[in-house]
Amino acid sequence: MSARTLPLLFLNLGGEMLYILDQRLRAQSIPGEKARKDEWTDVDRKRVMNDIIATMFNKKFMEELFKPQDLYSKKALRTVYDRLAHASIMRLNQASMDKLYDLMTMAFKYQVLLCPRPRDILLVTFNHLDAIKDFIYDSPGILNQVDETFRQLIETYSCLSDGEFQLIRQTLLIFFQDMHIRVSIFLKDKVQNSNGRFVLPISGPVPWGTEVPGLIRIFNHKGVEVKRAEFTTAGNYITPQREGSFELYGDRVLKLGTNMYSVTRPVETHMASSSKNLASQAKENIVPNPLAKEELNFLARLLGGLDVQKPSGGETGFRLNLFMTDEEEEHAAQTRPEELSYKVINIEATQEPGRRAELSRILGELEVAEPRPASAEKGEDLLALMDGL
Repeated sequence: MSARTLPLLFLNLGGEMLYILDQRLRAQSIPGEKARKDEWTDVDRKRVMNDIIATMFNKKFMEELFKPQDLYSKKALRTVYDRLAHASIMRLNQASMDKLYDLMTMAFKYQVLLCPRPRDILLVTFNHLDAIKDFIYDSPGILNQVDETFRQLIETYSCLSDGEFQLIRQTLLIFFQDMHIRVSIFLKDKVQNSNGRFVLPISGPVPWGTEVPGLIRIFNHKGVEVKRAEFTTAGNYITPQREGSFELYGDRVLKLGTNMYSVTRPVETHMASSSKNLASQAKENIVPNPLAKEELNFLARLLGGLDVQKPSGGETGFRLNLFMTDEEEEHAAQTRPEELSYKVINIEATQEPGRRAELSRILGELEVAEPRPASAEKGEDLLALMDGL
């Protein structure tokens, strides 16, 4: 296991989360002059994106994230994204949050599988950050946070060897190996089978720095080439024109990690039968884990403590549904396998000074965007939810 994998996993999954939220918010938004108080507008969408990105790229959080450490468990990592998704006025119920996380993980798993070289995982990460910068191009403060993370990535990973990147790739594949959620985009493009497993291409560009298969060179003991033999291949391979840029700005060349939701298309997920029958493999925490409490405490410290303000008027914020209808969302919540569902716990940091100090000990208060004036209709609170271990 590589101790340098967590930042790449977190940033790439976060990028996929932002792609999906942006697509769904755009689909459900109403022009400002026509919107009722309980309906989304484009202003609300921008605010949600800004708040989540500002929280995600908090400086102290990033400094802690980049320290060498093992990956979190699947449920612990899910806790982080639950917390991020509710860092603004948006609210997701459990079924929509489950669907969001499924889409995030399967998209990045596919990208890792398709990377021509292990080092190209860094280019995938840069593609995600480039797109995130486009979301907040008119917010210089948040943009600077993302650029600072860019610099940390370059400083941390540019000096790693190919062997270290191979270990990072193996660590990611081990993390994803039991996840076989069917996604309609992948099914329609025929890159995923009905059992949730991906179909890998046997043609296309070869990794940068390698040659197209079809030639065997034979060398003598002095290293001099003495013979050549050619053979035919089943695939149609091409040599890439140039290597992608690993700088702060530049052409990444590789398209993996770009926004596949930029064109409106359905993003439905389906639970593969193999996932429903994971039993002991997927039930990580059916048996009480003695380390679970400590891991949750660490995550709480990592995320910092936020004041939880109860919205007035009984409103809980704008609700976003990742399904086409409320009925589909309810059905998904009822039929999701128990071992793949998550329960929500609340950490009331404001009511326990001792716990609040412990939560804030590593990072202090998260520097989220300044809240707008309180609005009962839009429930402008910062929901302090941590999804259960």
